[in-house]
Amino acid sequence: MKWIKRLVLFSIIIGLVGIGSIVAIYYHVKSDLPDVATITDIQLQVPMKVYSIDGELLSQFGEKRRIPLTKEDIPKTLINAFIATEDSRFYQHFGIDPIGIIRAATVWASTGSATQGASTITQQVARNFFLTRDKTFIRKIKEVFIAIQLEQILSKDEIMMLYLNKIALGQRAYGIGAAAQVYYGKDVSELSIAEMALLAGLPKAPSNLNPISSPKNAEMRRNVVLSRMLSENYITQEQYETAKASPITATYHGAEITLSAHYVAEIARNKLIELYGSERSYNDGFNVYTTINKIDQQAANKATLNNLHDYDKRHGYRGASKVLWQAPEKSWSNEAIISTLRQTPDSADLSPAVVVEVAAQAIKVITKNSQGQLQQIDWDGLKWARPFISNSRQGNEPKKASDIVAVGQQIWVREVAQQLELSQYPAVSGAFVSLNPQDGAITSMVGGFSFEQSKFNRVTQAQRQVGSNIKPFIYSAALDNGYTLATLVNDAPINEWTGSTAWRPKNSPEVYAGPIRLRQALGQSKNVISVRLVQDLGLTKITRQLEKYGFDRENLPQNNTIALGSASISPLKLATGYAIIANGGFKIEPYLVERIENAYGSVIYQANPKIVCSDCAELYAQQENIQQTISPQTELDEGAQVCPISPVSAEQIAPAVINAETAFLTRELLTTAIWGGGSWQHKSGWNGTGWRAGRILKRHDMGGKTGTTNGSKDAWFSGFAGNRVVTSWVGFDDFNLDLGRTSYNNNLDKDQSYGSEFGAKTAQPAWIEFMQDTALSNPVVTIDTPSQISTVRIDRKSGLLTYQTDFTTFFEYFRADSVPTEYVDRRTFFNEKSSTEGNQDIPDNAPTTADELF
Repeated sequence: MKWIKRLVLFSIIIGLVGIGSIVAIYYHVKSDLPDVATITDIQLQVPMKVYSIDGELLSQFGEKRRIPLTKEDIPKTLINAFIATEDSRFYQHFGIDPIGIIRAATVWASTGSATQGASTITQQVARNFFLTRDKTFIRKIKEVFIAIQLEQILSKDEIMMLYLNKIALGQRAYGIGAAAQVYYGKDVSELSIAEMALLAGLPKAPSNLNPISSPKNAEMRRNVVLSRMLSENYITQEQYETAKASPITATYHGAEITLSAHYVAEIARNKLIELYGSERSYNDGFNVYTTINKIDQQAANKATLNNLHDYDKRHGYRGASKVLWQAPEKSWSNEAIISTLRQTPDSADLSPAVVVEVAAQAIKVITKNSQGQLQQIDWDGLKWARPFISNSRQGNEPKKASDIVAVGQQIWVREVAQQLELSQYPAVSGAFVSLNPQDGAITSMVGGFSFEQSKFNRVTQAQRQVGSNIKPFIYSAALDNGYTLATLVNDAPINEWTGSTAWRPKNSPEVYAGPIRLRQALGQSKNVISVRLVQDLGLTKITRQLEKYGFDRENLPQNNTIALGSASISPLKLATGYAIIANGGFKIEPYLVERIENAYGSVIYQANPKIVCSDCAELYAQQENIQQTISPQTELDEGAQVCPISPVSAEQIAPAVINAETAFLTRELLTTAIWGGGSWQHKSGWNGTGWRAGRILKRHDMGGKTGTTNGSKDAWFSGFAGNRVVTSWVGFDDFNLDLGRTSYNNNLDKDQSYGSEFGAKTAQPAWIEFMQDTALSNPVVTIDTPSQISTVRIDRKSGLLTYQTDFTTFFEYFRADSVPTEYVDRRTFFNEKSSTEGNQDIPDNAPTTADELF
């Protein structure tokens, strides 16, 4: 019996030594152990997401993709898959699993393979949150102590959620929510048992078991997980067999972008970094909601791309992007073609393809996404492609497909009306922006053809000469200084001498009409009239007026060329200026970020835009100087509500910078640029430069202005319809290049096929297409006529009052204090009348002025 006593004593001594060793080790590493309680405050690294105002995902920024989930979000089978694989006694142990350690050691000793891990899920949480992945004895000891402490302060479900949301699963996916999206493009609730098992197998070695790069390894690991789930009775034999027979279907899915607006997302990203810094912005799970809406942005994308492609087609085909093989070389296999195409990313609406067959007037291609299937491009998708020689010269029209392409060439294609079309990467650039003139909210923005190709945002960063787009602002200065819509200005050539040099601005086209009314001058975009206005008013008044619209003085040339748009202005600032005209003279400030929410949905930033308040007439009436802001004029307390109907505070009110009468009359000028004037029936009618919009859209609440710069380097169209203001620009990033001209092409639309490039032809089509897709479904906006505006019947030719009521006259708007008082030759009128009604003497008391008439 002595040996039994000795054995017991020895066991006690060994136990005490073991306990003492553990205590000693604990105190040795205690100073290095983290405060485990901080895990309750730890925030998972969640990327920033950028959304449209209606909840469409525009982009995601951050090194780690993560979608935090709660227990209620995760199917029980998925949790069981991880438990069966990683820690089958998770709900029984206290942080470490002695039984599991012994079982793992036994399996290892008997098989030589570590098919079962010894680390519990709690230990993995300890390692993932507090420790490095160094394989050292001390790190393992620390892991054990931290795991035990975690079990004391957290519930099992809390530990499980930390694990499932933190674990690295490859492809920059952290947590099962992100992994389900990355590998399957699904929510976790949509995963099959086979897909769940695959994800549960990834923590062991995310790179080696990656189902995209190593599908065979992934399948073997998945089947191990399924076997464990079966042995733990988490699935039935039938479910096991079905899941095991399932093929590996995982493919890479990027962030689930539902609306393309890369230039918008980049501005939102920069705004967030400005407010919160890079580290917080990329890791704290902020959700940024922009003012962009889906309908407007999709329409802007389509209109801009179509317009740039149309310009490019007019100017000719520049050839294949590369040649993979040519006769008599052997053709490539379909596998080799697809492998090469997959190395070329799509760009905007373009996809790469390889020509494999050329017929008389058709070709067959393999595209990147066709899985080796041949697709045909018919002659309608090829015939546009006459050779490009220069921006102003094109080759002969093609007669057959071999005039255009050859077998073995890699080309670009795009889908048009559900048919493939030969295409190319446009050499020209463009910009497009729309905003709400009532508060400055930007509703769409396209900063170029492709953000991947060029991150330069031409809407906000490009400073381009604006050509005739400047004229409405110059005319508004004239209206503020005694001119009316009926004032006659001489449309005749100008010779302005500066020393020995003469400046001779010309109309485009070089047609001159003599004295014409201001309305007609703007409608027909008469260059010399704009110059005469600047000469008469002086540069000081013109510059001050342009500054009211938000244009920077340093970008405004201090010479008379400003009349023709030599000022350099960004498309966004130009659109903002037109918005001031459209909204009645109030200076709104364009904005893009509507609000920012933290990871928990709380709003931490809210935009506070300047608003045009239609209910605030009384407040506006109190303004003593319209150049000042609201608050100094009214001395209201900050945040005070100033409208009896609309809950708008004083600091939110958009200040009036142009009086209502000037804004109304300038808006009238812009409607004339679309609708023209005169009587077509009596052959006195004339088109405005933007007439195409009127014929297509047929809305009478729209106005706009074309713009073309010297040498056709820039083409513009800016205007409004309904409750949208839009600016469209086309030009080359290289200032040395002009937009050129094209010769006639029977294979293109007549209106688009030949002649010089200019605003109405080159930029306006995008504006029109956008309005077709957005404005036509909305009601026409009725503009109230300011109380100080009157209408009287005038003679079309002279702009004077008239007794006539025929096509030579019409009703015109005037300020109440600027109504003309003189009649067109009254003797002519009464003589014409007497010739039809009999000889009559002119009565001595016949009125000669408007005052006498009224």
